[in-house]
Amino acid sequence: MNIKKALLFVLIAALIASYFIFDLGQFLSLDYLKEQQDAFDNLYADKPAIVLGVFFLIYVAVTALSLPGAAIMTLAAGALFGFWMALVLVSFASSIGATLAFLASRFLFHDAVQNRFGERLKKINDGVRKEGGFYLFTLRLVPAFPFFVINLVMGLTPIKTRTFYWVSQVGMLAGTAVYVNAGTQLGQIDTLRGLLSPELIGAFVLLGVFPWMAKAIMGWLQARKVYQGWKKPKHFDRNLIVIGAGSAGLVSAYIAAMVKAKVTLIEKNKMGGDCLNTGCVPSKALIKSASVAFHDKQAEKYGFDAINSQFRFHKLMQRVHSAIARIEPHDSVERYTELGVDCRQGEARFLSPWEVEIRNGDQVETLTARSIIIASGARPFVPPIPGIEDMEFLTSENLWALEEQPKRLLVLGGGPIGCELAQAFARLGSQVTQVQRQSRLMVREDPEASELVKQSLENSGVQVLTGHNAIRFSHDNAEKCLHVEHDGQEKVLPFDAVLVAVGRKANTDHLGLDTLKLPTDSNGTIQTNALLQSRYPNIYACGDAAGPYQFTHTAAHQAWYAAVNALFGFLKRFKVDYRVIPWCTFTSPEVARVGINEQEAKEQGVDYEVTRYGIDDLDRAIADSADEGYVKVITARGSDRILGVTIVGQHAGELIAEYVLAMKHGLGLNKILGTIHIYPTMAEANKFAAGEWKKAHKPEGLLRWVEKLHAWRR
Repeated sequence: MNIKKALLFVLIAALIASYFIFDLGQFLSLDYLKEQQDAFDNLYADKPAIVLGVFFLIYVAVTALSLPGAAIMTLAAGALFGFWMALVLVSFASSIGATLAFLASRFLFHDAVQNRFGERLKKINDGVRKEGGFYLFTLRLVPAFPFFVINLVMGLTPIKTRTFYWVSQVGMLAGTAVYVNAGTQLGQIDTLRGLLSPELIGAFVLLGVFPWMAKAIMGWLQARKVYQGWKKPKHFDRNLIVIGAGSAGLVSAYIAAMVKAKVTLIEKNKMGGDCLNTGCVPSKALIKSASVAFHDKQAEKYGFDAINSQFRFHKLMQRVHSAIARIEPHDSVERYTELGVDCRQGEARFLSPWEVEIRNGDQVETLTARSIIIASGARPFVPPIPGIEDMEFLTSENLWALEEQPKRLLVLGGGPIGCELAQAFARLGSQVTQVQRQSRLMVREDPEASELVKQSLENSGVQVLTGHNAIRFSHDNAEKCLHVEHDGQEKVLPFDAVLVAVGRKANTDHLGLDTLKLPTDSNGTIQTNALLQSRYPNIYACGDAAGPYQFTHTAAHQAWYAAVNALFGFLKRFKVDYRVIPWCTFTSPEVARVGINEQEAKEQGVDYEVTRYGIDDLDRAIADSADEGYVKVITARGSDRILGVTIVGQHAGELIAEYVLAMKHGLGLNKILGTIHIYPTMAEANKFAAGEWKKAHKPEGLLRWVEKLHAWRR
């Protein structure tokens, strides 16, 4: 605490202490007020301006210091000054005093509380930023909530001072009027308890409910405004239409079918979306084959003189497509039809907020639905680099049609997709050059994780060029080339094939969103609220079409909220929960994460501790010659509460699940340490990481006394 805060704290403490030491509360009692009413009336008749000014200042001070007595002073104001004068006087004095208490709380405690509990308070802070004035207004209308507590607690939140003041000014007016009016009849009041009778409290509670009713009415009016000009059908063909049969769309349709809703699922390409056909499944199949092929370069590591891993590329690709074919029935039209989903092939386009046109060649059909979910996924983003259109470039979509392995592969992009595929092709024997514009790979991860991945890629044969900006593509001497700029100098990189992996863009271009004037972000994602509703309350979006995460498991997670809100939102609505989102990059070693990492903790100003366990010390990892990587846990300072975990190593995507469960259910490192883990397994790394935290927090003072106890017993 700095000197200014210390001085203010001492001053406030001294004033509050004086109030109790000198028993100043006796002058703010109902009995004293009734005894001195005549004297106060006479003084006010002689010197009204002075009495009004002194009363105003005392009221401000009492409120600012959160002292008991504000209710008595409000009664006194009604008795002395009459209803209207007292109402104006108390209204401003109470609001100014409350704001001073609010500012004192913010100045003294806001930073300390947010630094210590910022991550835990994130959801509350976000809610206050969006609707803090509304929540405060509701609390001000119900005097059952102590106003001084509201003043102090609001000071710890991000609500703006001007918002706090004017909402308090308006919100406390009703309660102030009740007390002032009672004060005009002071002689009939025996106790303050009489002011808070069940009937009066009930009236205040009803008053407090009014803003929520007003909010619902405002929502209804806003919806009417949005739908103005559109004619809503009297009857609907479906309860729900889902556009897109990727992870988000399949889960949405599945949920609707399970609760017996009439649902249509529209897909213009293949069921299963990107994940099954061009993303997760084929890439992991290729990565596995590449890891097996790489064993011939690691023979000595496993105790062999040599390992022969001859292969034919087209046969590896056959295995990839075989994996897709085996999983395909899980997402097939046949399966979903059996579940009760009406599956349609074709391109969907909005005609109105309730009507969707399905076009399949010459066949055109229109369906209506009460609710519609957009789950149209995303596609690889192709940057506008001059000359790229002449390169017949590869992406994560068309890569799987390759029949011949590129001898020289250029990978553009240093994110997860680029790193995974660059390493896989290098391990298969391609000469791979990876170009990354930023200063390191995988910039969302901690620098040490990025460095480990870079080292592993280079060990696999990838030439990693970070800090290289792509300028243009060209054909030089009948050879394909990429011109890059690095440190002010231009380089030329020849290649046989180029893989573009610089990000993804939502598939929302051809849905007719312009017809609805439905806003999207620069990457094509549809703007949604916490319920996953778009501008039109009956149109939802989830998965890559909504963001902010582009993971298959997150798409499925969002789909539950979208489907339930779309079908049952008239009864109960759920805000999507993003608190615990894990992900993994399947390089070797894998990089898995949940929660915040160290670089994000620094950026957010979180007061944190780092616990690190090196997997190079793990028995199973040593036995498997997989002794690289680490488990890194971010905890709140002085606590075993987990804020985030990064695991780099073999099977990191599997190991992270224990921490995902712990964070989801509020379990700390002590619980993980107290859980039996099978020996020898990679999962023991999680327990040993918890043990490192415990070792760093052992009670040194107590242990010294225990040592003396043992010595005495000897």
